[in-house]
Amino acid sequence: MLFFLLKNGKKHEMKNILIIFIIGTVFLFTSCEDELLQNPISQPNASSFYKTQADLENAVNAAYDGLQRIGQYGQNFAYYMEVRSDNSDVEIPGNSGGVYGDMDLFKELPNNFVLTETWRDSYLGIQRANIVLNRINEIAMDASLRDVRVGEMKFLRALTYFNLVRIWGDVPLVLTETSDAFESFSHQRDAAQGIYDQIIKDLKEAAQALPEKQAQPGRATKGAANALLGKVYLTLKNYPEAITALRATTTGTYRLLPDYASVFGVVNENNAESIFEVQFRSGSVGEGSRLPNQFMPSTKNSLINGQGLTLGDNRPTAEFADGYEAGDARKAVTIGVADGLLYPKKYLDIPTQPFDANINVIVLRYADVLLMLAEALNEQGYAVNGEAFNLLNQIRTRAKLPQLTATELPNQNSFRLAIEKERKYELAFENHRWFDLVRTGRAITVMNAHKSSNGAFQVKPYQLLFPVPQDEINASGNKLTQNTGY
Repeated sequence: MLFFLLKNGKKHEMKNILIIFIIGTVFLFTSCEDELLQNPISQPNASSFYKTQADLENAVNAAYDGLQRIGQYGQNFAYYMEVRSDNSDVEIPGNSGGVYGDMDLFKELPNNFVLTETWRDSYLGIQRANIVLNRINEIAMDASLRDVRVGEMKFLRALTYFNLVRIWGDVPLVLTETSDAFESFSHQRDAAQGIYDQIIKDLKEAAQALPEKQAQPGRATKGAANALLGKVYLTLKNYPEAITALRATTTGTYRLLPDYASVFGVVNENNAESIFEVQFRSGSVGEGSRLPNQFMPSTKNSLINGQGLTLGDNRPTAEFADGYEAGDARKAVTIGVADGLLYPKKYLDIPTQPFDANINVIVLRYADVLLMLAEALNEQGYAVNGEAFNLLNQIRTRAKLPQLTATELPNQNSFRLAIEKERKYELAFENHRWFDLVRTGRAITVMNAHKSSNGAFQVKPYQLLFPVPQDEINASGNKLTQNTGY
């Protein structure tokens, strides 16, 4: 459902639901905790809050905060986008009742709470963006700043819907503030093409409204809107439009850093290569990152200075680690090894307390844009040693790898596979691999050839989408339908 359900007790005990309340009420807070308890507030009271520019800025901050939640970049997207792929797995599939291991092994059922968390947290974020968009014209504020804030909200809404439509296909398209919780019962799934149309519309309007740079790190920019628009068009196989959007990003303020290691880590956040990052800061409840605890090997909490448990999720597979070319400078930056146990080094940070680290999550960066542009150009037509080769080789040169020419890549398909491999190692553990494989039509072939250390599986075509959460189907009175095969 599109409303937030208050819970009591353990975070994942979904049956302990006490009350349904209007999503809009949570926007009174800039930091939203997973266990937030808030009494229902009537629509007139909620309306009376949004009167000043300061109120509006709080609501904008709350919309950004939505990306930090467990259901989104705060934790769960790694299971949909990396663990699902051949890049990584979970060290102990039976942890948490097997819900994460099931996603790794293509065994997840509609009652898996990871699905429910992501659905609800995503629509919570959309609701927050919609509140700002629906109310901002009533606020007395500088017109140019209003345009920027509108652009930011459209970017956030588009990003969230892009993730939703890739995870589930058809999903409810909600573009107005939901002020009555019971209105949520009436929403049904809208066709994926309509979702994509709205994403494109939002991103085009965001690109027009947003500046090249923002004073505050973590805010959406023109480059972020264009980069995401290019990725959307690439997903839809609209290569001319993808090229246009991606070229608009390459003429902006971003560049490849000369050293791959300087892209990652707390001291390097929001650098010249980074286009959009979800910001995390330890020390404030709900603002720190869970990922170091979640991803470090289960027996090596010494990697995080003993600050809580480590769970071994998003563990690099042996197949991935063995697939690096000799001399690839990215390997030592990407994979850490502790007593023979592998972990994704890009997320290593020492939390100030358990599940409370500083490390950001990079959503878009310039290397991704260059590789997407190379892919789109090749799909438009293979060109011997043309621009697409140059773009690919910029990435390889930084990785200390030899450049590739038409001798090694003599046709369009060989170039496709080279781009696929380069994205695998350049963007490893940055939440791209699974959807790269789906986009290129290679997911079933690659995954069915993959040798998982957690057990054998055979991926079926219907598993390119995830099951709609059964909790949401039940709450809708079956107005929401299930994806085929589940």
